[in-house]
Amino acid sequence: MIVNSMIKPTPKQLAYQEWEFGLFVHFGLRTFYEGYVDFDTREMSLSVFNPIHLDCEQWIRTAKEAGMKYAVLTAKHHDGFSNWPSKYTDFSVAQSSWKEGKGDVVKEFMDACRKYDMKPGLYYSPFDGSAGVYQNAKAYDDYFVNQITELLGNYGDIDILWFDGCGSEDHEYDWVRIIDEIRRLQPNISIFNMGDPDFRWVGNEDGIAPLPCWNVVDSTEFSILTEQKEVLGEQLWLPAECDVRMRENWFYSDNDEHTVKSLDQLMGLYYYSVGRGANLLLNIGPDRQGLLPTKDASHLQAMGEEIRRRFENPIATLKQCMQNKLEWIYEPTHPHLLDHIVIQEDLTLGEHVRNFQISVITEKTKRPFTVYEGQNIGHKAIIRIPSIKVQGVILTVTKTEGLPSIHDMSFYYVGE
Repeated sequence: MIVNSMIKPTPKQLAYQEWEFGLFVHFGLRTFYEGYVDFDTREMSLSVFNPIHLDCEQWIRTAKEAGMKYAVLTAKHHDGFSNWPSKYTDFSVAQSSWKEGKGDVVKEFMDACRKYDMKPGLYYSPFDGSAGVYQNAKAYDDYFVNQITELLGNYGDIDILWFDGCGSEDHEYDWVRIIDEIRRLQPNISIFNMGDPDFRWVGNEDGIAPLPCWNVVDSTEFSILTEQKEVLGEQLWLPAECDVRMRENWFYSDNDEHTVKSLDQLMGLYYYSVGRGANLLLNIGPDRQGLLPTKDASHLQAMGEEIRRRFENPIATLKQCMQNKLEWIYEPTHPHLLDHIVIQEDLTLGEHVRNFQISVITEKTKRPFTVYEGQNIGHKAIIRIPSIKVQGVILTVTKTEGLPSIHDMSFYYVGE
């Protein structure tokens, strides 16, 4: 696909890309059913939903300490259980034993996000296994709009509405009606991947963005169950988000703690997502007490500490560089070890860089040698190279559509 460099992001899309790293929270009735899977045919009793130590502040505080900027809660997953007291279903927290039916997970989540200055998002599955009217498209559209109106009308400003296409492969929704209501209630909200998207799914659940990962696309992938793409009819600016699980299951399980990702794997995913210009949405399923499991939370915090260790204190930034046409040149006073270069393109007027290369000026002979070649820079490109002592670094844009502008460039020696 030839990318149109004239297509520009909206201010809220640019803001979303700046968030970079978020917490996905899968929590609901199926948390209490060991081994329950998507589209499971087993009936679930509302009486077992009783997270007596639910602490959304623990979720969000942990995320904040790890450097995350946003969080997305499953308000309703495919099973149809509503984490808020919806008037339009008898399959919600209001019919559970938790807090004698007076609890509201969505409210506690939203309150915690506001306390810790975290951007709140809500996941809503368009498919609903509990709604008897799902096969009646018009009746279900009514149900859809009614529930969305509750979520977007009763909890204040919400930054993200996350639509999961899984299960909706052959269902037609009245997206015009649904989106009109969403935009009326929350004009500043960003919608994920369906209806009228502001950002898109990367197309896998591995947490990996492809190379190149352009911000402008003409189609989106909307479900893990199909390779069919949703054709947009035009090229749109839709930045990618990589969603991935901390452990084997999205929801809590007693039997998969051994699959909690190591710090090395988590950092690898950071490079493959944020380091390729996409956002990373990392999932942890709270346990049956309503808390993030200790091991998951510990590994998340270690990841945050390692990101800070590597990238919080650059040796130099763009301020120490000089520009000569399509070259940005860094020449330190004294040679030093280098193993990371982080580049950000100014995307305000669109994405212009199509190819670039990094050369280093060596310590002794002071000659430039190319150490990296890439395609898009996008919001952020984290370039990791074997350690080398340099007398300088040159970023050269070798192909461009329009005049590129570099927003930032920083240099690091991280070590092993």
